[in-house]
Amino acid sequence: MTQNQEDFIQFALDTEALKFGDFTLKSGRKSPFFFNTGVFNDGETIEKLGYHYASAIVHAYGEEIDVLFGPAYKGIPLAVATAAALKRYFNLNVRYASNRKEIKDHGDAGIWFGSKLEDGDRVVMIEDVTTSGKSMDETVPIVRAQANVEIVGLMVSLDRHEFGSEQTMTALEEVSKKYGFPTAAIVSMPEVIEFMKECSLLEDIQVQALKAYYALYGPKKAEEDFYEIKT
Repeated sequence: MTQNQEDFIQFALDTEALKFGDFTLKSGRKSPFFFNTGVFNDGETIEKLGYHYASAIVHAYGEEIDVLFGPAYKGIPLAVATAAALKRYFNLNVRYASNRKEIKDHGDAGIWFGSKLEDGDRVVMIEDVTTSGKSMDETVPIVRAQANVEIVGLMVSLDRHEFGSEQTMTALEEVSKKYGFPTAAIVSMPEVIEFMKECSLLEDIQVQALKAYYALYGPKKAEEDFYEIKT
């Protein structure tokens, strides 16, 4: 695990962006944990979040990037904060763009705002958390319709490491397979669990809840017990 990952996990715990309890997700799944980037809502926390994204993007995809795309709505501040961090900490002047949920019919009309995409642009897509990967079914076609671009990859803050429609792979793996570009996360939930175990931050009841959850929603790998969480 990198220092950026360890720092991000501690950051998420300190701000309570990552919580443990009983939660119902948008997918309808009942989860023992919840991650919410909406708590990063002031200058200090959004700057830190942008730095963690920027560090993870450079680590995963290198510096050959032209545009960050953040899908509406949560992806918009993520793209802005990350673009600023890439310039401040890595001296990379990267453009950012987003889509609109509703098509605008006046002024800067259309479904797109921010930097226009051009043929040959290298785009990194940014999201907050992936559970099922369904959001990519909407946003990837929108990006590819703008110009002949190369989607370098997708970066999310937390990979919940659950299966999507195919139970043998994670939702992020499924996105990569379906659309033909790499996917990555600042951290994955197994890495969060490993960090919390090493720091004695997980209670037995939380461990049991996580084991039960991943028995239902963890990818079904034939050759490994992917979510063996020891007490």
